[in-house]
Amino acid sequence: MSTNLRNGAQILVDQLLIQGARHAFGVPGESYLPVLDALHDTAGRLDFVVCRHEAAASNMAEAYGKLTGMPGLCFVTRAPGATHASTGLFTAHQDSTPMILFIGQVARHRMEREAWQELDYRRMFGEVAKWVVQVDDAARLPELISRAFHQALNGRPGPVVVVLPEDMLRDQVSTVDAPPARLAEQAPGQDAMEKVRQALAGAQRPVLIAGGGGWDAASCENLRRFVEQWSLPVVASFRRQDLLDTRHDLYVGEFGPGVSPTLEKHIGESDLLIILGARLGEASTSGYTLLDIPKPKQRLIHIHADPEELGRVYAADLPIVASPGGFAAAALRLTAADVAWRDWSLRLRRDYLAWSTPSDGRAAVAVDMAAIAAGLSERLGPGAIVTNGAGNYTTWLHRFHHYRGFRTQLAPTSGAMGYGIPAAIAAKLAKPDSPVVAFAGDGCFLMNAQELITATQYGLPIVVVVVNNNSYGTIRLHQERSYPGRVFGTDLANPDFVALARAYGASGERVTATAAFWPALERALAHRGPAVIELVTDIETLTPQATVSGLRAAAAARTKV
Repeated sequence: MSTNLRNGAQILVDQLLIQGARHAFGVPGESYLPVLDALHDTAGRLDFVVCRHEAAASNMAEAYGKLTGMPGLCFVTRAPGATHASTGLFTAHQDSTPMILFIGQVARHRMEREAWQELDYRRMFGEVAKWVVQVDDAARLPELISRAFHQALNGRPGPVVVVLPEDMLRDQVSTVDAPPARLAEQAPGQDAMEKVRQALAGAQRPVLIAGGGGWDAASCENLRRFVEQWSLPVVASFRRQDLLDTRHDLYVGEFGPGVSPTLEKHIGESDLLIILGARLGEASTSGYTLLDIPKPKQRLIHIHADPEELGRVYAADLPIVASPGGFAAAALRLTAADVAWRDWSLRLRRDYLAWSTPSDGRAAVAVDMAAIAAGLSERLGPGAIVTNGAGNYTTWLHRFHHYRGFRTQLAPTSGAMGYGIPAAIAAKLAKPDSPVVAFAGDGCFLMNAQELITATQYGLPIVVVVVNNNSYGTIRLHQERSYPGRVFGTDLANPDFVALARAYGASGERVTATAAFWPALERALAHRGPAVIELVTDIETLTPQATVSGLRAAAAARTKV
């Protein structure tokens, strides 16, 4: 235990080191200059990654927390810096990701006067963060930073906001350091697990849906062993496809936007649903239409680390408060029975393979996104990390790409655009030996394209694939469905992406045919710095299932009726 005299900023940085922090992301600001000074001497132990926009910095911190299981750290200055960073904070909230956002604040003697760039962050972030605290006494920093880590990690993981008045950071105090935070594993009781065993023994068509936060490699391994013992088919909730290798015989699909109609039908036919870690939110329930509200017709077992999530929308027959890891470990101790649903599991797997295998006969399409997404996993290898933001281009990835291990998928369940490049930077810092490829639509890419220079500055060899159809494609899809032919506000005039990439110090190539993508990818992966591949696609093909002409024809048919 240390009681040496230090200023608040040094105490703060010392606590981060004790907690095991290795990277922090941010944009410098005058409101936390003492922290920047304290970070000056931590290179190689705690590295501060200088970003070009606070939204990107917060996305990097969120992705880092998602990938490592430890809170991602982000530092921003007051007001504009904090408001910019709210995007990553919101993603951490919806994605159940441990994250801590540090905000420089006006001096304590200037508060409550609407001082320059003053905001009340308790009011601003009260609904999004698990906890918002302003540290007014530097001597309490060890206590409050320890609590911030515990809050971010335990129960349902999520974001915490720590507000740092600039004068507090200069205060000289003597205080005792806090020990590293400990994760409190939540395990289910024996009675609950016996009821799970009985439910499984009596089922004919069970399905396990895995998702949410709080997973690690060990809990994923235990999940795999558990479902193998019981021959349980596994569905991933939205953008959680890396919890079980999608090539596994028991993986049967993802539930989210663009869900397979066959899988949706199978969920309706099931007689037992085991929901492990997922919240059963809008994206994973087809807009709350997948299950009856408030009581599903299927027998429902819902396991979640936050008791407030149990019964929020759907009344479970058996609600269990437990972390994914705690439940998966306990489930391994269940004695497996002779199951009656092996043919059911085989049928779901066959239907998934039919859905996730690209069809032939697409020669008329110059750039076949299905073939590219399907071929990625073999080209990249098992440890590769694929990131993406939001947009129609992601539907090809989620349907056709095989995520082969834990945290090989980094994508925002919040649906936030601009996530792919920051997430790729964070991934390459956390896992420098893993290939990292980010996918972004042209609109998505330009929301954080400036972070290419961050990748260049830190020598990070990420690959960014820009899927360019000169449109906000998702909105265009909704527009064509609701207002066919009345295109407005969704067309984009884009820069020369290859020239832009090169201006940022990255390599750049333009690809207009499927066959040309693979050699371009090999060159990008071999490049010693960041690389950009512009993939030129046609707006006619909006998703694997929807085309502009098809949507307009359907609208015309409805009008005639």
